[in-house]
Amino acid sequence: MDLDDACFAGAADQADLLRAGELSSRELVAATLRRVERHDRDLNAYRLVFVERALEEAAQADERRAHGEDAPLLGVPIAVKEDLAIAGLPTTTGTYAVDRTEPFDSEVVRRLRAAGAVIVGRTRMPELGLWPYTESASAGATRNPWSLAHTPGGSSGGSASAVCAGLAGAAIGTDGAGSIRIPAASSGVFGLKPQRGRVSLHPNGELWTGMVVAGPLSRHVRDWALVADQIRGSLPSDPVAAIPPRMSFVEAAATPPGRLRVAVSLKPWVAGVRIDPRVRAAVAATVELLRELGHEVIERDPTLLDPTTQLALAPRYLSSAAEAAAGLDRPHVLERRTRQVAALGRAVPRWLVTRSRRFGQRFSQAANDVFTHADVLLTPTLTRPPIRVGEWQGRSTLATLLAANRYTAFLPQWNIAGNPAASLPAGFTPEGLPLAVQLVGRPHDECTLLSLSSQIEAARPWADLRPSGF
Repeated sequence: MDLDDACFAGAADQADLLRAGELSSRELVAATLRRVERHDRDLNAYRLVFVERALEEAAQADERRAHGEDAPLLGVPIAVKEDLAIAGLPTTTGTYAVDRTEPFDSEVVRRLRAAGAVIVGRTRMPELGLWPYTESASAGATRNPWSLAHTPGGSSGGSASAVCAGLAGAAIGTDGAGSIRIPAASSGVFGLKPQRGRVSLHPNGELWTGMVVAGPLSRHVRDWALVADQIRGSLPSDPVAAIPPRMSFVEAAATPPGRLRVAVSLKPWVAGVRIDPRVRAAVAATVELLRELGHEVIERDPTLLDPTTQLALAPRYLSSAAEAAAGLDRPHVLERRTRQVAALGRAVPRWLVTRSRRFGQRFSQAANDVFTHADVLLTPTLTRPPIRVGEWQGRSTLATLLAANRYTAFLPQWNIAGNPAASLPAGFTPEGLPLAVQLVGRPHDECTLLSLSSQIEAARPWADLRPSGF
């Protein structure tokens, strides 16, 4: 296999190729690093690239295999977002405000290494992960491989850009209000936010009042399943644990879903939000495909307790931003917009955050009522195609927050509820920008989402397409 083709094969096929002896980890990792050197000057997907260490780990993987050892990700190049701790480095969370280094790897990174993965680098995010785009005054803009004039989304924008451009076999992101699904949708890759408590965030415990989860972004559904199987599972110290899946994620991705009842909703949780006609058309095309595949599709909106839904999110989001900023070594170096969001968070009284969390429990019960009538919920992922780099830079902080709220109006509710939710590629605009749809599952039921997503991928093989020039 051509090495560039191998770089685009995705983590699962790469693992198969390495196991079959069709290429070595050293060859694959070196090819990945060459692609990073060639293309990341345009994309800015990586904050750090571990060239020497990655090549050394690849050589060790080859030696282990030569001695008869195996592991699920042995020798596969994986990238991780810069909010996940790596021993000996500061956990920068998109800023230049952290000096202290970490004594240990995060549990996610530890499990990746235990599965044999080669960590090739850390991917970029916006400051504190606040925005649905990956840009900052200090780091510049991370760009979308499908169009360098557009964002790959955020906050896991570097992870999505790297996977889309063949600069990693898969990448890890985090999602507190859509931050896996937004970049997956913007970059034309697969991203599934796991159930709350599915993946340990140790040593952090609870992040952003329990809204943040970690999970992969990948080219194929099977890639996501393979990587997620290696990192899933809670620790006794974790504040919440997900119910174990009924089968491995790899098995779920390979299992036909059977006939499902799919509820489709075009009702955002933010009143008055306009959905771009191209997004509506992508949802309609997916509905038609689902019916062709034998599923029953019904129109049904989840109950979102209007008009007070923002009470479930805004106090938690803003207060968490303030706490994150206060925990930095040098918060004064944050850019003005980040400092202003933190200031808004400091003004939120603690009683309101407590009330917001309590309301979130009611919100979750109401939102999940849709699953008494359906197995899966289908919505748009974003309300419009990807935004342009710098499109919102001239706006005030409040105007940007409101614009982000409208842009992601189908996403944060499932962080509040905790349900698994996936973004699937769903074609392109006439200008060549990715479109996507969201599938939401019952609590703790990633398996149904993976089975259905694999079936859709087989009918609509999105990973066969590559951005021009990459």
